Amino acid sequence: HHNVGGLPATMKLKLIEPLRELFKDEVRELGMALGIDEVSVWRHPFPGPGLAIRILGSVTAERVETLQQADAIMIEELHKSRQYRAIGQAFVVLLPGVKSVGVMGDGRTYENVCCIRCVETTDYMTADFFHLPYEVMGNMSSRIINEVRGINRVC
Repeated sequence: HHNVGGLPATMKLKLIEPLRELFKDEVRELGMALGIDEVSVWRHPFPGPGLAIRILGSVTAERVETLQQADAIMIEELHKSRQYRAIGQAFVVLLPGVKSVGVMGDGRTYENVCCIRCVETTDYMTADFFHLPYEVMGNMSSRIINEVRGINRVC
C-alpha cells in the first residue's frame, strides 16, 4: 500500500492501524457501509494529502490560508459543474519560491503560483488526469486569481 507509514523508532508508542491495508476505494466503501455521511466519504482529497504537504516550501499561517481559499474555490466550482463525484481526487498545491508577474487592474503583481490537480482512478494506485471542461478550468482560474490574495497564476 502506498500510504503505509509508521512512528519513528524513538517514540515509545504503539501504533494501531486496523485499516492500514485498505486502499482509498475500499475505505470509501467501508465508510458508506458504516453510515458515515457522504460529504465526509466523498470529500477531496480523500483521505488525501493535508494542507501542509500541499504547500511546497515553507509552511506559514499566511500560505495555509491562501491554499485554503484556493482549495475552497476549486471545490465550489467542481460542485457547481457537477464534476465533483466523477473525479477520483482533486486538490490545489501551492508552489515554492515560484513567483509570477501578472497584471491586475493598472498595476503589475508579483505573486504565488498554484496548481490544480484533478485525476480519475479506480484503484487509487494509478491515475490519469481528469478531462475537466475548459469552462470549469477557466472559472476556477479566474476566481482564484481574482479572489485569493497572493495568487496570480493557476496551472
